[in-house]
Amino acid sequence: MAVALAATRPAEPFGEAKQRLANAVEAHRDEILDLSHRIHANPEPAFEERQAATWVAEAIARHGYAVEHPAGRLETAVRGRLRGGRGGDGPRIGILAEYDALPGLGHGCGHNTMAASGVGAAIALASVAAELPGEIVFLGCPAEERGSGKQYMLDDGLFDGVEAALLFHPNDRTSSSIALLASVDVEVTFTGRQAHAASEPWMGRNALDALVLLFQSIGLWRQQLRPEARVHGIVLEGGTAANIIPSRAVGRFMLRSMDESYFHEIQDRFREIVQGCALATATQGEARFSGGSSTMKQNDVLRRRFAAHPPVPGDRAARHAGPLDGVPGCRGDRGRRRCDAPGRDTGRADGLRPLRRPVAGRGGLGRVPRDHLTAAVSWRPGARIATARPAGRRDRTGGAH
Repeated sequence: MAVALAATRPAEPFGEAKQRLANAVEAHRDEILDLSHRIHANPEPAFEERQAATWVAEAIARHGYAVEHPAGRLETAVRGRLRGGRGGDGPRIGILAEYDALPGLGHGCGHNTMAASGVGAAIALASVAAELPGEIVFLGCPAEERGSGKQYMLDDGLFDGVEAALLFHPNDRTSSSIALLASVDVEVTFTGRQAHAASEPWMGRNALDALVLLFQSIGLWRQQLRPEARVHGIVLEGGTAANIIPSRAVGRFMLRSMDESYFHEIQDRFREIVQGCALATATQGEARFSGGSSTMKQNDVLRRRFAAHPPVPGDRAARHAGPLDGVPGCRGDRGRRRCDAPGRDTGRADGLRPLRRPVAGRGGLGRVPRDHLTAAVSWRPGARIATARPAGRRDRTGGAH
């Protein structure tokens, strides 16, 4: 694969400049892959990516970027800026990187490769920055898996002036775009009254009963949910002792939908179900919504640029990943029946500026991310190839991703 990047002649236009970008990636290949491996070996969940953010900030600083770390209100957000040698106010192109892991799972979504790929793109562009107008803006984005870190960065002005932003995500095939579900996090707390479960159970108000009833209600609700909508959750707290009726129970849930208006409908319905469960168990119920990502608005100009200039010459990028094939009302994906579209906080960012989020195949993976096997293979040769390829070819999308 090193030969493919350095020795294969990139397509025109700007073939010579693209070759220099590829050469820069090859020259720093060990640095880029080492970053991916270190982040993979030290997984950190949302808002706690202190080591990963520090490594990313140090890496781009070594290549001339003026670095803010922390950037804005988030301790683990990073912004690096590098002016082009030709001056001018624009274009201002953003390169995005993510690096948070899944709790208890590690890098099952391959964010270690996303961080290294973004840094690789930043390194490559730094090698030709003297010949570019405008500014390159690197944005290290925490908390994608939970909490919508990009929304905080938007609110803090870190995306201000960015005309286009680009982000790579690993997958089991290469696509120029992907449909994403709107998504929001919900933490539900039921509050009741403690009592001894054997001597005075009638004095208690069982908060765990309310939470169990909520899961049962969601299971019944799914029959009426649209096929592309998703509601799922876990129990965080359920009591302290088997002989004590729990006075507090907490669950964490996520709601998702491909349709923005329906997304708001299911949030309202979820609130009503929570209150119904509280009423049925004589407890108090509270649903606290946080984060939140909108559906992705596709930018066809950037999509066509990526499809016309794949990561490695000879590769083909499918037009659209179509993650809900086989579900009525959803898009197709080469005849495959799958429902594997996560909600991502990139949906917030693309509402304010063009955002391209292609996915690039990890060789031999053959699966959708977010499980223990994917976490295990995110450092293996296929993942290393995917990390190096988009970094060396980011310019072909018309900017940095």
